[in-house]
Amino acid sequence: MKLSEMNQQRFIDKFGGVYEHSPWVAKQAYPLLNSSTKTADDLAAIMAKTMLAAEQKAQLELIRAHPDLAGKAAIAGDLTDESTNEQKGAGLDQCSKEEFAEFTRLNNAYTEKFKFPFIIAVKGHNRGSILDAFTARLNNSTQEEFAEALKQINLIAKFRIEELYK
Repeated sequence: MKLSEMNQQRFIDKFGGVYEHSPWVAKQAYPLLNSSTKTADDLAAIMAKTMLAAEQKAQLELIRAHPDLAGKAAIAGDLTDESTNEQKGAGLDQCSKEEFAEFTRLNNAYTEKFKFPFIIAVKGHNRGSILDAFTARLNNSTQEEFAEALKQINLIAKFRIEELYK
């Protein structure tokens, strides 16, 4: 079905999970769709613009809606299907005890410093490259990490939209 043929509820039902536990992005993006919105890239751009135009409080809530990487939610099976598949794709479900301990340590240090979880679009990454990014980004300022988290969230959303277009 074409985007132009979807009513708002159908659009939200299909794309509301693209931003983790934040269907408000799809709801606010829907009125911006038009006849030239045809590709996954078109939709990703509209949704990214919508999210970036939101108030900082809503953006922070969106950031905080993301799970820790290789964290307790993953172990308990409490991740969204999208997050589960993404973390599996990066091999995070196969962490050794040492890697898991390092992810736990870094998750805790990052959350303590920034007051929100570390976010990275894991597609194309592996455990080692994610741990390297984690370590490097701990040196950033809160402002830099807030902006980076939003950038990564938009990249995650773009990948999810591309999957829904297949």
